[in-house]
Amino acid sequence: MKPKRIILIRHGESEANVDRYLFGRIPDYTIELTDKGREQAREAGRMLKELLGDETAHFYVSPFWRARSTFECIAEAFPHSQFTYSEEPRLREQEWGYLRSQEDFDRICQERNEYGAFYYRIPGGEAGSDVYDRMNDLLGSLYRDFAKDDCPDNCVLVTHGLTIRLFIMRFFHLTVEEFESMTAPKNCALITMTMLQDGHYRLDTQLDHSTVPPRHSRPIRLPEPRSGNIED
Repeated sequence: MKPKRIILIRHGESEANVDRYLFGRIPDYTIELTDKGREQAREAGRMLKELLGDETAHFYVSPFWRARSTFECIAEAFPHSQFTYSEEPRLREQEWGYLRSQEDFDRICQERNEYGAFYYRIPGGEAGSDVYDRMNDLLGSLYRDFAKDDCPDNCVLVTHGLTIRLFIMRFFHLTVEEFESMTAPKNCALITMTMLQDGHYRLDTQLDHSTVPPRHSRPIRLPEPRSGNIED
């Protein structure tokens, strides 16, 4: 049976959210939370506990250290008997490649913004489309877990901002332009999806969208069908 809710949580404030050039000095996966980020995660745990009550949950956690720490702080709000968890590498952040200078980092960010985050492939790393493919593969695994007799009441994904946006894009079949217009959720915000009676999920938490339109946009355009060509 499918879970009542799928809840996505971005990690708390990280050291790289404070110092964007930290990516050039230490491996991305080792970046940790700040003290503020840990408190954000504890508050997210309290909010999640209030939402779930005594319902069960399974947490899927990105292996990046900032996500692990976020999960540990969230879990403080729950008795261990209420949840299970597993580490899920497909929930990791977009791969940014190797350690690089501040100049190279700034150049890549500018190129990515101009080209588009979905298609731009970071040298030595991933494009947004690669993360989208990971989310597509992950959904297959999730639905196999949902079909198990012991499926918990709630599925919680502890992950990263871009990964959340691409998960939502894939789950709700959004366009590239719709993805590009979405902004990253705030640190430790609860992005909640609720199952409806027909088995489909509704996105209860709307993500903010940029007021600046995508630099490149070309939607599919089809002519209106002529009345004589409409099928019965």
